[in-house]
Amino acid sequence: MKPEDVVLDEQGRLYSGVEDGRIYRWSHPGTDVGPELFADTHGRPLGLELDPRDGSLLVCDGYRGLLRVTDAGDVVVLADSYRGRRLRFPNNAAVAAGGTVYFSDSSTRFRIEHYKHDLLEHRPNGRIFAYRPGADELTLIADGLYFPNGVALTPDDSALLVVETGTYTLSRIELTGTSAGRRQTLAANLPGLPDNLSAVGDDTYWIALPSLRIPALDRMMPLPLVRSLTARLPARLQPVPPRYGLVLQVDGTGRVLRSLHGPTGRYAEITGVREHDGWLYLGSLLESAAARVRLPQHACGPKPGVGERSRD
Repeated sequence: MKPEDVVLDEQGRLYSGVEDGRIYRWSHPGTDVGPELFADTHGRPLGLELDPRDGSLLVCDGYRGLLRVTDAGDVVVLADSYRGRRLRFPNNAAVAAGGTVYFSDSSTRFRIEHYKHDLLEHRPNGRIFAYRPGADELTLIADGLYFPNGVALTPDDSALLVVETGTYTLSRIELTGTSAGRRQTLAANLPGLPDNLSAVGDDTYWIALPSLRIPALDRMMPLPLVRSLTARLPARLQPVPPRYGLVLQVDGTGRVLRSLHGPTGRYAEITGVREHDGWLYLGSLLESAAARVRLPQHACGPKPGVGERSRD
């Protein structure tokens, strides 16, 4: 199944996309009531967001581009190219109140099935775009990024927070005023490879980290020839992270407020995290189900594992 990301609407319904292109909706997540098939993109749905104007689902599809899915399950392509060239890796999105969609295009060279090649090549192949309803062309917000992945808007939509998987960093990109386009690193040297990013709404954010730092990968970063040779190895011979569950909550300055760990690996490679009504809902590139865990009310303490699952 591999539910990359999760999102919940105002009615508390949970959406998640899986590797064969289907998007499921759970009307009663956390219960024994199974999901319904909501839509099929015929691609690979990755990041999911809701349009605040009408509640429609917006999808970054790794093959098809930026999509909108109506409540009836109809799929509409909003953007799939820039200056006449197809987007290669639309990954995660954030939607402003006025409908502008900011999204990451993680690589100009590699598609999703070869994402490890991009990380090992370690070149600034990634970009951030803005899709403005009614515009004829995407707006390039930032380029030269190392596998930009999760994105989230500040509460006033004045800036965009971005994680770069390739450099373990969280950055802020200004969107308005004379400082528009300016980048500032908020957190460097994160403890794992960051993936999707979601805003809580109070200038705090959740970061999903599917993998802890891999010492072998860190050691080869200054060695381009070694990285290139490793990328050509069969998957079984490449560095493999241990099964582990990890999410971080940070504030708008990049300060880590809390980290939640699943060291037993009961639910591993967490790529999506969403807070809703006292629970964290999780997606993964490894597991066969979406999951949820009760959000602790304290900032630190015992490391909780993953709780209930919303199964396919």
